[in-house]
Amino acid sequence: MIARKNNPWIWLVAVGLTLSAINAFADTPTVNTPASSYKPSTHPSEPAIAVPSTSQPATPDQQAAQPVEVTGTLPIEQPTVTPTPAVPTPAAVIAAPEVAPPAPTQPYAVGFDKINSGDTAWMLSSTALVLLMTIPGLVLFYAGMVRKKNVLSTALQSFAICCLVSVIWILIGYSIAFTPGSTPYLGGFDRLMLSGLSYIKATSQLTVSHIAPTIPESVFVMFQMTFAIITPALIVGAFAERMRFTAMLAFMTLWSIFVYAPVAHWVWEPSGLLASQGVLDFAGGTVVHINAGAAGLVCAYMLGPRTGYGKVPFMPYNLVYTLVGASLLWVGWFGFNAGSAVAADGRAGMAMLVTQAATAVAALTWIAIEWFVKSRITMLGFASGAVAGLVAITPASGFVNVGGALAIGLAAGVFCYWGATGLKRLLGADDALDVFGIHGVGGLVGAVLTGVFADKAISGLDASVTMQAIAAFGTLLYSGVATFVILKIVSLFVSLRIDAEEEHDGLDLTQHAERVM
Repeated sequence: MIARKNNPWIWLVAVGLTLSAINAFADTPTVNTPASSYKPSTHPSEPAIAVPSTSQPATPDQQAAQPVEVTGTLPIEQPTVTPTPAVPTPAAVIAAPEVAPPAPTQPYAVGFDKINSGDTAWMLSSTALVLLMTIPGLVLFYAGMVRKKNVLSTALQSFAICCLVSVIWILIGYSIAFTPGSTPYLGGFDRLMLSGLSYIKATSQLTVSHIAPTIPESVFVMFQMTFAIITPALIVGAFAERMRFTAMLAFMTLWSIFVYAPVAHWVWEPSGLLASQGVLDFAGGTVVHINAGAAGLVCAYMLGPRTGYGKVPFMPYNLVYTLVGASLLWVGWFGFNAGSAVAADGRAGMAMLVTQAATAVAALTWIAIEWFVKSRITMLGFASGAVAGLVAITPASGFVNVGGALAIGLAAGVFCYWGATGLKRLLGADDALDVFGIHGVGGLVGAVLTGVFADKAISGLDASVTMQAIAAFGTLLYSGVATFVILKIVSLFVSLRIDAEEEHDGLDLTQHAERVM
């Protein structure tokens, strides 16, 4: 027990506490909203914290103590004294941080003045670039690699998926993927048919997503729609030349709802299963490429190999189409990766730079291996290597520096070459256009290496190789199992594969009554 006398330690402690309280009151900290780990952006409507005044009005006793002029005598001149700041009560110190509201966790309405025109212009451009990746980029890339009798059907599948998924995304896909749900596994249904999305000129208000608050929600919906379109379109390459068109439409409908949208929610919705665990996927290495790669491999197994596979050569129709398609994919990928910053800022520029670096290194690595193994360099090798680099850098593009990008590009060239050759033979599946070998393997490489090369100085986020690997292989497993179940369900109503005679004549004639001249 401390004696109740003038102990100097008591005074020292009291003075220290007083000074600390004054300092805390005078220098009220600014409360910052933490950036999202999947679609980082600065909240434009963050209100400034009001710092309470340190001076207080005089009390009646203090007013009474002011000097008064006395009759017959000169008034006493009072010196100007700066009032000592009042020591705030503990309640005042605690209440200050409560001024800042919590960051929104779902779409909300703002005034037109909260929209950043530069960000919006960039995101509109990025949306167009990503859509060009599917039509005509992927259309040409795949159509050039199949045989002449299947060119139109292969091209039409990607085009049809663009139309189909656009409607699905509006009806239900966006709501499942980008609204908070009651569980981390699935989004809510608040945005079915884009309910609540608004633009009201009379009140100068519109809605924004909590993930991208500086652009209209309509732009964010459209940008994410292009990702939802290209992901199932990538799967087409795995079952090329043998899947019935009506079965393909039914499969893609169910796959978009029950596979793509939930995985997008896990990874990109801040409250999602993987996002809440700190998994990093800047632009879709997990959501797009691993997801599509796993589904493609299962489709190849379920439909079986093409007639004559491994026995007769399958000559591609026109590899110039493939190179042009790969070029469109490359350019469009800048919208894919840099656009995922959802802002026209330095991070978008960094994502664009590392995308170019990784792609170039991967293409050169692929053709170097090709030269060493086959003593020749091919156009298809260059195109495949470039796409492998684009795939691998996708999850890392907003998190790594140039050195990390070069390493990821090198790894992508090596592992994806093996995925399209040695691993393909080992698995024994007729993955016609190497969807798993390039997108599946490339996505796995990129996702894991994001944990290795992520630079905290760029994103401010810590990366875990273990969590990256768990997310990557977990997505691979979920997509594979779900794809198998969906194909089984579809096969109950329509035959998945065309018959032998139709395959011999080609899908262009038998499915669409058209052909390339």
